[in-house]
Amino acid sequence: MLLHDDDPVIGTARSLSHERSVTPTYAEYQRHLHLQIHRLVGEGRWAETIVIGERRVMAVQDEIRQRLHPLTPLVPPRALPSVQVLALAGMSESGKSTAGEYLRTRHGYGRLKIGHLIEDAAHRAGIADPYEVAAVVRAELLVDALDRYCAAHHFLDRVTIESVHDHDATAELRRMLGRQLTVVYLDTAPDLRAERGTAGPDDVVERDVVKARRGAAGIVSLAHEVVDNNGSRLRLERRLDGIALAHRWPLRQPATVPVNALGLPVNLESYLSALLDRTTVQQPPVIDLLAVTGSGARGKYQHGWSDLDVFVIADQDSIPRLRQALAELEAELGGVKLGLTVLTQDECRTGVVTSRLLHVLALIGSGALVPLWCRPGLAVPAPDAATDVAASVEAGVQAAVEIRRQLLKGTPDLRALFKITALLAKVILRFEGAECASDDDALTVFLEREPGIGGDLRRRAREDRDKAVELANTVLGHWLATLALPTSRA
Repeated sequence: MLLHDDDPVIGTARSLSHERSVTPTYAEYQRHLHLQIHRLVGEGRWAETIVIGERRVMAVQDEIRQRLHPLTPLVPPRALPSVQVLALAGMSESGKSTAGEYLRTRHGYGRLKIGHLIEDAAHRAGIADPYEVAAVVRAELLVDALDRYCAAHHFLDRVTIESVHDHDATAELRRMLGRQLTVVYLDTAPDLRAERGTAGPDDVVERDVVKARRGAAGIVSLAHEVVDNNGSRLRLERRLDGIALAHRWPLRQPATVPVNALGLPVNLESYLSALLDRTTVQQPPVIDLLAVTGSGARGKYQHGWSDLDVFVIADQDSIPRLRQALAELEAELGGVKLGLTVLTQDECRTGVVTSRLLHVLALIGSGALVPLWCRPGLAVPAPDAATDVAASVEAGVQAAVEIRRQLLKGTPDLRALFKITALLAKVILRFEGAECASDDDALTVFLEREPGIGGDLRRRAREDRDKAVELANTVLGHWLATLALPTSRA
């Protein structure tokens, strides 16, 4: 039994809303019908009852299949489960193919052509010309083909479909897929599109005529995102990054902790409190978020060894006021090195950050790193764990290069060599499913997996340059072993 709502009054209203006109007699009939159906549901007359509510067609069908599949394998188990569909729209040469290919190579989208999908589904359904049937049927054919493709490629959780030219079918597609669908309209000036046409401007005009007849230009009114593609490719790709990551990285509003919760030396607590006073009290505040990272965030700050690492989110036009605050408070650091990193919200949401900063965002998003201050209402993207791990290869590459730079020096910087060795160990362990926040923890876990290595190597490497070099060579050797090809010389 399919119910509009748990409440028969609401169910009646939704049922009547689907009618073009309603007479008093028909309205009374629907009210009575819903009351009786709900009475029978309450008596347990049906084995399965599904409440539709505000859900879209494919979400309801997904639940129906989940209920029926255990009873008969003839019913597929799921309907487009959790697959995000990004439909690319726009007039000829507006950049749809460029966008689709970028989303495929950069963000792992499956790239599908609407024409092939509809024609394949029409062939299965025995429809000679799918473009002569009603718009709702064309949308159903497209969804059927999408469903079959994604079922056969179960590893896909996001696909692009291009090119969307049919206004009415797109409206039906939105009704069926709901939040699973994002329509992206690429808006490009006619003169630029004419220049891009490989077969000349006349060809672009001819193709535009066909698209216009199907309502392609009107799809802009149905689009969830309208992308101005009159600028550079770099600008287009960053806009696409933001759209793609919005589905993968949920927005979280971080909690905060007081400065004295970190267990820092008194002078650093005073410094941070004063910095917050100078950057967050006024309206609007200078910054959006401030968090201490590194050992200072984990209660393992060591005077003379640790830096004070601070992560800030702020607009670019806030830099002069932030710089002034830092200059006024510099003396309070007492010689401690300040490692300050500033990102804008746009950089965070488009993922245009280093692997280390991506890790910081992931920690904040998961609650493992709690900021000292966050602007009320600020939502920070939370990168998924798989992306965080994959991106850490970049940090491993940089660490391996820096270790060799230190080893080539006549007298390596003991502190720098130890810390960069620990970073490389963290990256290696992350790919083995072990996440170690502190340098000591990472090196301890790493060395436990290395037979024949003395248990005190990590401890002595902090103070003995020769031991630090031995430790660095051990970790670097493990990293290089993961890169060795069969043809590499021993």
